[in-house]
Amino acid sequence: MSPLDGSPIAGQTARPLCVSLVGAGPGDPELLTVKALKRLQQAEVVLTDDLVDTRVLACLPASARVLRVGKRGGCVSTEQRFIHELMIREARSGARVVRLKGGDPFVFGRGGEEVDALREAGIEVEVINGLSAGLAAPASVGVPVTDRRCTPGVAFVTGHNGDHGVAPDWAALARSRLTLVVYMGLTRAAVIAQSLRDGGLAAETPAVIVSAAHTPRQRECFTTLADLPAAIEREGLPSPALLVIGEVVALSPQWRSGVGLDGSMSAMGAMGARVPSIALSETAALGDAIEDSRVAARFQAA
Repeated sequence: MSPLDGSPIAGQTARPLCVSLVGAGPGDPELLTVKALKRLQQAEVVLTDDLVDTRVLACLPASARVLRVGKRGGCVSTEQRFIHELMIREARSGARVVRLKGGDPFVFGRGGEEVDALREAGIEVEVINGLSAGLAAPASVGVPVTDRRCTPGVAFVTGHNGDHGVAPDWAALARSRLTLVVYMGLTRAAVIAQSLRDGGLAAETPAVIVSAAHTPRQRECFTTLADLPAAIEREGLPSPALLVIGEVVALSPQWRSGVGLDGSMSAMGAMGARVPSIALSETAALGDAIEDSRVAARFQAA
């Protein structure tokens, strides 16, 4: 019978239909959780987002089938409905299915929608959290998102609410004194900055843009709320990038001394050049991972 009706395939040992929804973290494979790495090593079919770093994909067994269901802001992406259908189809085939998402699947990753679709289809879901870029990116440039000396908390907000999303109340956020970590806000930085200023947030409020955090492509730029849009344009920072706005940004060594965490010079308003990376030998230690070149070759052949 067709795997689409949920019946077991002849000769195959029956096991509960299940999809593991795994957070891949911000990029560095050493930031994967132990449980996430275990599921990757067990995977037979992996549906991966475009933002997942190839070094994380290198942790997969060579036999794993990788389905790329690209999700990147401003680009043509796989329809969410089709992703749901693919997960259901692959789970019903009896395969060990991993849905691999950048960061944490439940932080602006539409993970809740995917869980609902799978459960409605009678498929069990295992959610394995990942380190969200909202925490990892600020930390990579020495910014603590909370500090009792200058903020009562942190707000993670989206700069792109889509066609059916709930838009942030920028005026309320401006009054809150919270650290603001804005996902998917790069192209709307001018609107966001002006909305916050209109809400009463000071023009000189410290800010930092972190692009491609915890990857070899990481770049960052320290600036102020008033100069935020100009800094993005001036430095040509690409997505994915996060905006971090608030007094905690001034606690970073890069802001205070003008020297990057890696020793490079980075005056306020100038781009920092910090490149966290992992030697191939260390990556290989993560579950006998295959080299990036093999992953790339498999993708090209797909």
